[in-house]
Amino acid sequence: MNRLNKYIVSSLFFALPVLCQAQTTLRSQIEAVIKGKKAQVGVCVINQQGDTVTVNNRIHYPMMSVMKFHEALALLNKMNKKKTSLDTEILIRPSDLFPKTYSPMYQKYGNKKSFSLPIKDVLKYSISYSDNNACDILFRYVGGPQVVDNYIHKLGFKDIAIKVNEQNMYDNPQCLYKNWSTPLATAQVLRSFLLNKLFDDSYKDYLLKIMKETTTGTDKIKGLLPNDIIVGHKTGSAARDESGLKAGDNDLGFVYLPNGRFYVIAVFVKDSKEDDQTNAQIIAQISKLVYDYEKE
Repeated sequence: MNRLNKYIVSSLFFALPVLCQAQTTLRSQIEAVIKGKKAQVGVCVINQQGDTVTVNNRIHYPMMSVMKFHEALALLNKMNKKKTSLDTEILIRPSDLFPKTYSPMYQKYGNKKSFSLPIKDVLKYSISYSDNNACDILFRYVGGPQVVDNYIHKLGFKDIAIKVNEQNMYDNPQCLYKNWSTPLATAQVLRSFLLNKLFDDSYKDYLLKIMKETTTGTDKIKGLLPNDIIVGHKTGSAARDESGLKAGDNDLGFVYLPNGRFYVIAVFVKDSKEDDQTNAQIIAQISKLVYDYEKE
């Protein structure tokens, strides 16, 4: 072995314990944030190089609207195969706009008869505004939750299930738990999207754009980060049941550091008896710990 190779091996030998120690410190800091909270909290962080930290990963967390990101991938995959333009219009009928769910689209178009919108606008409603009606319109277009589930599994990610749409979850609260993931699996999906060419760049760039324009959950992953940091994310939040329990309060995102590197982070809060502000603070505090760790 020549001197250069010996130096590289020696450097790696000493660097690995330092990395492991730093990851252990980060994990301990995250565990301190969630200690004593009346909720199950799962976390995964994966940086651009693939270094991974997880906390409480061996639990099935209800994804809530985070699954709209997975749906977007399956949608864009279908459009890519058929060379469908983002400007292609979708017919939207009055029956597609359920008035009782969260839907900025309904607020704008609910009094209209049938009308059409470009797919890119419907997708923006689903991702940037987390519109439940837009999500179900896209489920209908792509072929249903099972098509999305199959697509994600074909990408190689198994610890994810997408079985129901937003209407199903509204009609039956038990369905909230049928769309689930581990934090690691969903963080891996997002990292794959960022690093790999799943479909044409025009589709990828648009999804990146509308994730950066997300208006929901600005007090979660983004909450304690510097304002000039590039963040794209997809939130997911359940309504509370009669006992005050919140099945899921989540955020999935990517963060670009000033040096150009990125990391992905998934924080899932399951069966929380904490108030919404506390749930958001949990996610924001974990996000800030990760940012401080990764920027070093």
